[in-house]
Amino acid sequence: MTIVKTTFGRRSFLKSSALAGGGLMLGFSWLASCKPTPEQVLNMPKEWFNINAYLKIGENGLITIMSPNPEIGQNVKTSMPMIVAEELDADWKNVIVEQAALNTDLFTRQLAGGSQSIRQGWGSLRMAGASARHMLKEAAAKAWQVPIEEITTNAGVLSHAGSGNSAGYGEMASAASQVPVPEEVSLKELKDFNIIGTSRKNVDGTKIVTGQPLYGLDYNREGMLIAMIAHPPAFGMKLKSVDDTAAKAMPGIKEVFTMKTYNEDYQLQWSDVNTYPDLVVVVGNSTWEVLNAKKALNIQWQSVGSDNKDVPSALESSSGHMALMHEMQAKKAEVKRKDGDPEAVFKKAAKIIERTYSCPFLAHNTMEPMNFFADVTDNKAELAGPIQTPEFMEKTVAARLGMELEQVDVQMTRMGGGFGRRLYGHFMVEAAVISQKMKAPVKLIYTREDDMTTGIYRPAYLATYRAALDENNELMAFHVKAGGIPESPLFENRFPAGAVDHYLAEAWTASSNISVGAFRAPRSNFIAGAEQSFLDEVAEEMGKDPIDFRLELLEKAKNNPVGEKNDYEAERYAGVLELLKEKSNWGKEQPNLHRGVSAYFCHNSYVAQVLDMVVENGSPIVDKVYCAIDCGIVVNPDAATNLAEGGVVDGIGHAMYSEVTFKEGVPGQDNFDKYRLIRHSEAPRSIEVHFVENEIDPTGLGEPPFPPIMGAVANALYKATGKRFYDQPFMGSNSKVLG
Repeated sequence: MTIVKTTFGRRSFLKSSALAGGGLMLGFSWLASCKPTPEQVLNMPKEWFNINAYLKIGENGLITIMSPNPEIGQNVKTSMPMIVAEELDADWKNVIVEQAALNTDLFTRQLAGGSQSIRQGWGSLRMAGASARHMLKEAAAKAWQVPIEEITTNAGVLSHAGSGNSAGYGEMASAASQVPVPEEVSLKELKDFNIIGTSRKNVDGTKIVTGQPLYGLDYNREGMLIAMIAHPPAFGMKLKSVDDTAAKAMPGIKEVFTMKTYNEDYQLQWSDVNTYPDLVVVVGNSTWEVLNAKKALNIQWQSVGSDNKDVPSALESSSGHMALMHEMQAKKAEVKRKDGDPEAVFKKAAKIIERTYSCPFLAHNTMEPMNFFADVTDNKAELAGPIQTPEFMEKTVAARLGMELEQVDVQMTRMGGGFGRRLYGHFMVEAAVISQKMKAPVKLIYTREDDMTTGIYRPAYLATYRAALDENNELMAFHVKAGGIPESPLFENRFPAGAVDHYLAEAWTASSNISVGAFRAPRSNFIAGAEQSFLDEVAEEMGKDPIDFRLELLEKAKNNPVGEKNDYEAERYAGVLELLKEKSNWGKEQPNLHRGVSAYFCHNSYVAQVLDMVVENGSPIVDKVYCAIDCGIVVNPDAATNLAEGGVVDGIGHAMYSEVTFKEGVPGQDNFDKYRLIRHSEAPRSIEVHFVENEIDPTGLGEPPFPPIMGAVANALYKATGKRFYDQPFMGSNSKVLG
């Protein structure tokens, strides 16, 4: 049994309250308050006290657990309450899960990003459940006049073997509410877990498949108006003038006006990325009416000029982007890490392998279009919608509206995808400003074209790798130089850093007026594929099996590491490769089966993948993908498998097909008829996911399976076609896979 002290901020962390009907309510500083829904009220035995941040137990044994973090499809709304329920020793069938609202006074990381929700919440979630269990046990011990050490719990039932007494949690809830919060609590041993490590269905599953309102687009309010915006057609342009005469005369239109998303003196947060702060807004009764009125606007645009010296004013094009990246690649770059004397080793190398890789800008393409509801009055701003960064955007909204934080209420809806796009909440601010102007509740809706042409995009990247081999064909030195528009994808302390005596990592950046932001597994989503493709090519030149080559490097990093800043644990990295080798039967050749391998570390987790490709009717087909993952303890195996499968399909699609191109500042793809996503027939016919079993606290999983699969695709394509692929998308407008 692990003993954990709760004295750190204990009184603010945890408090108990007796309920009106005799239940137990525990408030936690990591959970936000939420009023019971009508559905909940029907299931509750009595009225609950409405306090901040709670776990509550009704007298009939029902338990409500609030899920604090935004739900974006990663299934934390199921997994986080599972952790609480495990330490509470609850019966999962008696648990009701609700989404918490934003409360920055009580919780400091209500954020969906970085694959950190479970990792960051693991300890606190367990402590919350364990504290409640302890208080229930103490209440039972007093009632039965027995030592608390003799009380056992199982599936929501308290028992004392010696006296034969037993009671459900509901029966002891009222008495437990009078028990002082424990100074320290005992956490379960991992071997005693009954909920964690077992598969539990998505708590919103029934609502999703039956079409019940969950998403921002579902949000509705009596008297609500619909708003849409018009923005410049090209990056590098801004609003000059607008003739709204025709639009205002159309049926159902309430108002047309111009607005600024941000005040000019406002210091933007990292989550406030937005290229187009000057907008034309159309507000009306219905989506169809507003959409048609927007088309009737006569707007004149002009160059942004040189108002901001840090942002280029030119109308940029993809051809210019590529030329700029190659120009920057040829210049001296910033040295980020240097081990040994790589320059001298390269000069005397018997053989040098040098390859350059690139990828284009990408759109996030969330299934649910960008939207947000706002109802702003003189004294309060009520907002609801899909946002990954509610606590950051709450500050921006308050500043823009001239309100205090306490006057802004943010309700989080389930998100129909995000992948980083909803980290940047300018659309939330826009909705608030529009509502304030209209003095009415408003739902702002972006069309697909709106979103795909305003950013925020995955940056374009370029990287050159070099390897120096000696006369015995052994690796002597390794060099990576990577940059992009407008950021570098380099992670200088990741593998193979630490595994090569002479190692050099350099980075550069080039500025742009095209807005970019985090895309699923930021930076890793390119650099992993480039690195893993290059390692395969080096292994082939050395005459070594690609998995064995990686394992040799990791053995060096484990036993005799170079440097002290290596981000990864070589033993765990090697572990996923060993597991993958076993599960995929690597090394057993099969006719017409072309195999590519890749492995990568990011977001504190390790993933290795083998992609099996076959050629049918002259086309490469992904037949099967094997995936080995070390993400520590797996809370919900089915949900974890689903995350891995989604990452694999997503990665294959972006590597093979997707790109955003620009011509004179205009995005060339504004909807799915032009922007190529993977199709059902192109997804792997099967995906087999295996998890390393260990007792390490959970690490990231939403993003880690995504980056390495791109390298596995490239390596399998080489085996299938006989040629290497260096520029994504591999089947894009400038690429031919076969023939």
